[in-house]
Amino acid sequence: MASCGNPIADDSALMLSRPRFDKGKHCVKCKLNLGNIVIRHAVYCRDCFTPLVIVKFRRALEPHVNANAGTSKRPKLKASGSLVLGFSGGLGSAVLLDLVYKSYFAGRPPTDENGDPRGGINHPRNVSVWTSCAVCYVEVSSAIPEAHERTEEMRSALASYPNLKFIPLRLEDAFDESWWCRMTGNPDMSQLTLELGKDGLPTEGLNLAHSSNTLSPKDALRAFLTALPTPTAVSRAIQVLIRLLMFFTAQFHGASHLVLGSSLTTLAVSLVSCVAQGGGHAIREEFQEEWPPGLSPGVERGGSVRVVRPLRDVTMKECAAFAWWNGIRVPGRPRLTRVITGIPGLTKDFVVRLEKDYPSTVSTIARTCAKLEPKGTSVGECWFCYSHLQGGLADWKARISIRSHPNLKVVERLASSSPADSSVHPDQTSRLPPLDTHLCYSCITMFTSRSSRKSSFAPPLIHHQDMPLPRWVKPQDAEEAIPVSKNGELWVRSRQSEKECRESIADFLLPDN
Repeated sequence: MASCGNPIADDSALMLSRPRFDKGKHCVKCKLNLGNIVIRHAVYCRDCFTPLVIVKFRRALEPHVNANAGTSKRPKLKASGSLVLGFSGGLGSAVLLDLVYKSYFAGRPPTDENGDPRGGINHPRNVSVWTSCAVCYVEVSSAIPEAHERTEEMRSALASYPNLKFIPLRLEDAFDESWWCRMTGNPDMSQLTLELGKDGLPTEGLNLAHSSNTLSPKDALRAFLTALPTPTAVSRAIQVLIRLLMFFTAQFHGASHLVLGSSLTTLAVSLVSCVAQGGGHAIREEFQEEWPPGLSPGVERGGSVRVVRPLRDVTMKECAAFAWWNGIRVPGRPRLTRVITGIPGLTKDFVVRLEKDYPSTVSTIARTCAKLEPKGTSVGECWFCYSHLQGGLADWKARISIRSHPNLKVVERLASSSPADSSVHPDQTSRLPPLDTHLCYSCITMFTSRSSRKSSFAPPLIHHQDMPLPRWVKPQDAEEAIPVSKNGELWVRSRQSEKECRESIADFLLPDN
C-alpha cells in the first residue's frame, strides 16, 4: 500500500495501490489458467493468446481476398491471382510470414487411397486461396553508408518455409533502365532529372530536364539522396522507393494481393508521420489501397493489386510474444536504418514510449485516422509517389506563399543565381511540364524544404548539375507535355523575373509617390 498523506494515520486513510491486473490474474478467455501476458489491461494465457492473434489476422485479411464480396455471409475464399509478401526482416514481417504460410500454404487436404483429396472435388478445403506466394525483399545497403549486404541472410531466413519464391530487389533498381524495361515492357529508356539551384538543392520551380549523364544505378541513387535537403526527406524518399518497387514487382508477377507486415504500432507511427509531413489527403491509403491508384472501391480493373496490412489490429507487444512462443526467427532490420532522424524517427520514439504506459492510445490513433476523409476529390496521381493528388494545391500555395521581395537587388541576384544546363537543348527543356504542379503536397515539401543543417546519408561523391529521378517519373500525358491550343498554336511556359513582370504591367501600376 502507498500513503498519500500522513504515514502514521490509520488504515482507512491509506490509498490502495493500483492492481497490476484489472480483472484478476486468470485468463479472461478460459478463466482457468494463470495469465502470461497483459494486452490493453486484459489478461491472456499462452494457450488462448495464439488463437487470438490468428483470429485478428484472418479478420483483417479475409474480407479483402475476394474481388467481389457477393451476398453470401461466408463466401468461399478465392483470389484472382497470386500473393506477394513484403519482407523487411523486422518483427512484423516475420510474424506475418509465419501466419500466412501456416494458414494458407502449409496445410494439405487429406487424401484417400488413390491420392485424391477427400470430401469431394468441389470442397472448399481442396482449393487454394492463392495460386502461389512470393516473398519480396528490398536491399537498402546502397543508400546507407557502412551498411552490409543482407540479401543472403534474408534468403536463409526463408529456408524453413518451403514452396515460397524469394524475390530480391535493390533500392537502386528504381534508377536501373534494364529493371524498368523488364517490369513495364516499355522500350523508352529516357530518364528525367530535376534541375538544381546554386546551393545544390532543387529549386522552387522543380523544372524537369532530360538526363545527359551516364551514372550507374547505385551512383544515381546516391546522387538523388544527396540532393535532398533534410533527413526527413531522405527517410520518406527511401520509403517511397521501397513501396513502389514492391508495387511494380507484384504487378509484374501477376499478384492480386500485396500484404505488408505493419503492426498496429507501426501503423500508428506511419499515420502520425504521414499527417506531419503533409500527406493528410492520402491518409486512407495507409490502411488499404488499390494499385494502380485511382481505383474506386468495388470497381474491378485488370492487373490491379490490392494492398492489405493484416496485422493492423495486432500491437508490437503481441507480435513479440507471438514470435517468442512460436519460435519464429526474426532476422531484424539493418541497424543503421533505425537511427534515421527526422519526423519518422521522432514519431516512432513518441508512439513506442506512449504504448508502454498508455497502450489504448495507439489503437485510438488508428481508429481516429480511419474516420478521416479527404476534403475534395482527387485530380490524378502524384508523378513521384503515385498517391492521390489533391486538387487546387497550386492555388492554395500561391495564396500562402510570399512571391515578392522588397529589395530589388536581392531579387535580381536570386534570378541570376540559377544556372542553365548548356548540354540540354533549350527547346528540349521547355517542352517538359513543370513537376511541381504534378506532385502531392508531401512530395513538394520533400524536395523544397530547407534546413539550417545540411545532412544527408549519401556522401557527396557525385558532382553533377541535375538530380536524377526514378524511372517511373514520366509525363503521363503527351498533350500535357506539349500544350497546344485549339488554333494549333504551341504554348511554351517560361518563368519571368520580377523586373520583366513589372515592365509588362507598368501601365497599370500606380506611382510610388
